[in-house]
Amino acid sequence: MGAGIAQVLAQADCQVVLFDVQERATAAGLERIGAMLAKAVAKGKASTEDADAARARICPGQDLATACDGVDLVVEAVPEILELKCSLLAQAEAAAPAHALLASNTSSLSIDALAASLNDPSRFLGLHFFNPVPVMKLLEIVVGAATAEERVQVARQLAQRLHKDGIVVRDTPGFASSRLGLAIGLEAMRMVEQGVASPEDIDTAMIRGYGFPMGPLKLTDLVGLDVRLGIAEYLASTLGPRFEPPSLLREMVAQGKLGKKSGEGFYHWET
Repeated sequence: MGAGIAQVLAQADCQVVLFDVQERATAAGLERIGAMLAKAVAKGKASTEDADAARARICPGQDLATACDGVDLVVEAVPEILELKCSLLAQAEAAAPAHALLASNTSSLSIDALAASLNDPSRFLGLHFFNPVPVMKLLEIVVGAATAEERVQVARQLAQRLHKDGIVVRDTPGFASSRLGLAIGLEAMRMVEQGVASPEDIDTAMIRGYGFPMGPLKLTDLVGLDVRLGIAEYLASTLGPRFEPPSLLREMVAQGKLGKKSGEGFYHWET
């Protein structure tokens, strides 16, 4: 997700610093961006000159403090672990200029809970991008109790600059998109578990019958089964048992079948 967010910002003429505590992860992100831009050129969606210029706007960060120095926007996209996100956001707040907008790409965690780690929560909100970021047109702007209205307007303007549809939602478990999307995804998993149909046929039903651009099980593979499990556990604890993860999901995660990133989930992927 971090690489995708960096790419769309660079394509919108922003100078971007991509940083991960693991240097190899930053390098892998830059490689992924290069591959995505090359694919865009091959499909005629970008010129070679524009792709090269976008890639040149992205540089690797050496450390978090340096990466946040002088920026207008910080977007964290670390795993869905509350303590980890809180720690990173607190460090980013200390390093970034006072005017900078701080944002989390969380797909389910409470914005207010994350904001509790900050000295100035008025500058913080959720910017929930969707995978793959360069393709998906939705940007969910999640507003916390302390988020300043002017920060929301900045986020709306950013969505327009990125050519995405920005929707504004109140901080609530699962927001709007994750709550609805996960409900469909979990039910699709239960159908596989019960032998109702194959993953391919369930996905085809949603694509051909309901106009989904991608089936819920293939989407789960792209998001990561471990990520979806974590979100389901969180929503089950806050919204009730209707979000309880199916046994199949827990078993697949325990077996290391995490989706595209591991090479196997509901589908087989080339890694």
